[in-house]
Amino acid sequence: MNMPPNCIARLEHLGLGYRQQGVLPWKRHVFWAIEDISFDIQRGDTIGIIGRNGAGKSSLLRVIAGIINPDRGSVERIPGTKTTMLSFGAGFEPRLTGRQNIILNGLQLGMEKKHVVSRMDQIIGLADIGEFIDQPVRTYSSGMRARLGFAIAYFVDTDILLIDEALATGDEAFREKASSLIRQKISSDLTVVIVSHSMHLIANTCTRVIQIENGVSLEELSPQETIDRYRSTALTC
Repeated sequence: MNMPPNCIARLEHLGLGYRQQGVLPWKRHVFWAIEDISFDIQRGDTIGIIGRNGAGKSSLLRVIAGIINPDRGSVERIPGTKTTMLSFGAGFEPRLTGRQNIILNGLQLGMEKKHVVSRMDQIIGLADIGEFIDQPVRTYSSGMRARLGFAIAYFVDTDILLIDEALATGDEAFREKASSLIRQKISSDLTVVIVSHSMHLIANTCTRVIQIENGVSLEELSPQETIDRYRSTALTC
């Protein structure tokens, strides 16, 4: 692995395709959610990923997280680098209680059990779902699942935190709390990659901005220049 100093991950010519059924059953074609994306992630970066709906932003985060593998290209990481996607309730076991899912989900996110147990009260307090914490997750509303998923992932120790702002669900009070805590994460020394449609958030928190159009990463400019280019592109479409 040959990466420049302070670089902890490198994305090279990523491509991710999905096979789609054609009009005729025996004819299939590939839809490329990601066509060709390349950039480095430096330690301490706060990288904003911007682009129109369907540009491939959320798919890119899942590839960086290792949730799905690219069909072409590569993601290289410094050995031992932990990457966590801030979750809003994915991967819960519905038959287990919220408390039991905290341990299970924490372990799945790479936390040691003793660390999860030591953070248990803080996670429960942040989730703020009351007595439902000891009820099976299948009885939860989508908002309650979102609260619990966010609370668990918030306390994960990681090297690269991936945030898809579009995943933020739940009631308005929860969204405001989650947004505030996300901003605290972004303003820390943590390496963050965030997908957002809020140009205000991107402009005020990101040290770098990557624009994606039709699954392709455009030339990296300064953050403000990239935002201006995105706005001009959006206006012409």
